[in-house]
Amino acid sequence: MIKAAVMGHGTVGSGVYEVIEMNAKKIAASLGEALEVKYVLDLRDFSHLPYGDKFITDFTLIENDPEISVVAEVMGGVGAAYEFTKRCLAAGKSVCTSNKELVATHGEELLAIAKEHNAGYMFEASVGGGIPLIRPMLQCLAANEFNQICGILNGTTNYILTQMIESGVSFEDALAAAQAKGYAEKDPTADIEGHDACRKICILSDLAFGDKFDPDEVECEGITKITLEDVACADKLGRVIKLIGRAVRCEDGTAYAYVAPHLVDKSSPLAPVEGVFNAVMIDGNATGEVMFYGKGAGKLATASAVVADMMDCAFHKDRRRQIFWGDGSKRLLRPLDTLESQWYVRFDGAQADLEAALPADSVSAFGGALVAVTCKASTADMKKRLAALGEKGKVLAAMRLL
Repeated sequence: MIKAAVMGHGTVGSGVYEVIEMNAKKIAASLGEALEVKYVLDLRDFSHLPYGDKFITDFTLIENDPEISVVAEVMGGVGAAYEFTKRCLAAGKSVCTSNKELVATHGEELLAIAKEHNAGYMFEASVGGGIPLIRPMLQCLAANEFNQICGILNGTTNYILTQMIESGVSFEDALAAAQAKGYAEKDPTADIEGHDACRKICILSDLAFGDKFDPDEVECEGITKITLEDVACADKLGRVIKLIGRAVRCEDGTAYAYVAPHLVDKSSPLAPVEGVFNAVMIDGNATGEVMFYGKGAGKLATASAVVADMMDCAFHKDRRRQIFWGDGSKRLLRPLDTLESQWYVRFDGAQADLEAALPADSVSAFGGALVAVTCKASTADMKKRLAALGEKGKVLAAMRLL
């Protein structure tokens, strides 16, 4: 029998226990032996649960128990979760996690510790929740060089934008609805400011390009400035607004990586992705574009990915799957200054000033303002042009087209 521990009993942690119990026969058949949770680490009192006797508050019981071979870290954050993960790996125990913040900020260190002590560190659930992404990248697409990764990586922001598009409600009302349904936290900053998506695109970039992409160095813009006027303008242009995480490989091996709202053409496979669903398009130099779609969060969906990683670690205990990337010393992250894009610009001012300032491909009037779609221009060039335009009137919005 394989003995495991679960660190954290929140939404995902309770889901991990539930999946293991619910699918015990299937898991045992796949592994050739049963997987049993021996400990659940949490400071809160869960003695009322049927498995209340499994709860502990002392991490060292997990760390020092030779029976425990695999641990699910579903605590979140980079405090105790970081410390406990390091100690588990150093003790030769494999760790499987949904903790995107920890993987994005300390993944390379934790993977090195895992390798040193013949343990596994796996994190399928950290990017797409229940959507298989990381394992397909490492196995099914392993023969490819990755040209681009582009996708909707946060279900909360996609739900908010969907409400604005379909129901015509303001950002503030859509956010309140997301909170009421449990899709957004009481403090939604990590979602609406793009930080959650940023951590995810960094993890995918780490895997795709082989070196660390630090979330603190990746440009990140959320959806708080998007208005119903922008939604209506996008529709008139045959587009919808989506928060996109994107990484693009350049010929010299460096890569752009960033998160920002984009106007996405309605013909794109990303355009009809609505509500809390996520979708990621991965462009391999052999396969071309491959798309992964599904719920990017949720109790059982995320827990299923954690448990699958636990099963993988148990099955390959004698020959670990080794994942690795560098420490960032290759400096692969390329500044966005030279990234060329078409832009959408909404401007309150004179048309002559707009056309003089921007390389406009088209200009139209909408809702008392002017809307321009530019020719391709570098980020640095557009920033200068928008600053100059702001001296002639008011730049109400500026977003890339995808």
